[in-house]
Amino acid sequence: MNTEMSDKFRESALRAIAIERDAIHALTDRIDEHFVRACEVIMACKGRVVVTGMGKSGHIGNKIAATLASTGTPSFFVHPGEASHGDLGMITSQDVVLGISNSGNTSEVLTILPLIKRMGAPLISMTGNHSSTLAREAVANLDVSVALEACPLGLAPTSSTTATLVMGDALAVALLEARGFSTEDFALSHPGGTLGRRLLLRVSEIMHTGDRIPRVQEDTTLSGALLEISRKGLGMTTVVNAAGDLVGVFTDGDLRRTLDRSVDIHNTPIVEVMTRNGRIIHDDQLAAEALKMMEDLKINALPVIDRDGKLTGAINMHDLLRAGVI
Repeated sequence: MNTEMSDKFRESALRAIAIERDAIHALTDRIDEHFVRACEVIMACKGRVVVTGMGKSGHIGNKIAATLASTGTPSFFVHPGEASHGDLGMITSQDVVLGISNSGNTSEVLTILPLIKRMGAPLISMTGNHSSTLAREAVANLDVSVALEACPLGLAPTSSTTATLVMGDALAVALLEARGFSTEDFALSHPGGTLGRRLLLRVSEIMHTGDRIPRVQEDTTLSGALLEISRKGLGMTTVVNAAGDLVGVFTDGDLRRTLDRSVDIHNTPIVEVMTRNGRIIHDDQLAAEALKMMEDLKINALPVIDRDGKLTGAINMHDLLRAGVI
């Protein structure tokens, strides 16, 4: 391919990105009383948010509905054409309708508008025309107008759909934070795949337990502790007292520091060289929390205790990797 054509490709792409970037930036001034009103209406909703839109607006509406549903606001998408042929029965007076139309005068959306108004479901609109029928009939209109489309013909929805999508994300995030939606709440609607494993898996489900826990007594020699580390393969051993309580930990890092001191490994008890008050994790914590702790502290393994402080297991990076948490 010649250089001139390559340059044209890049110029076109950069121009499109710049136009869409400006369209997004323009939304900053539109987080106004209408946006606040939309949030208030949705927060007060006892049913679900029903999103509707035609064509490209419908595709964006589908994504907005999915984002709302996964972040604590029950929502689904209804195609306006199908709504005129029976699917309007999905909407109740307890719901809120979010109508999306760049022109604000999309015929398929306006056709079902009187029925929505009649059943008493509040209407929120996202339009590029604040004087349109859809905008006028809404309790709140979110302005997603753009100065120009990225399409040089001004025909294909590009900047306008991007602006609508971003406004939808802003709405979802505002509602998420207002509801106090937590990581665990998010996990409950994402149980599948890597995301679900990261958010739902508990340390107790993947930790080493019983005889698989690297464990030595306080009076065990350093050489004996090294044998336990080698046997259990976690790069560390826990140290317990006669009652079985965790009193310390000895890791590969501790070994390097100990050898620098020319310690006699056959006669030195582990209690003299172990790390006291080391970091631990509870067995009911999320595996993702164990991962973050290890990454932050730059360590590879952790002792696991229960809420009574008893040693119940051990976990390392390889366990998290096998479980799909990493």
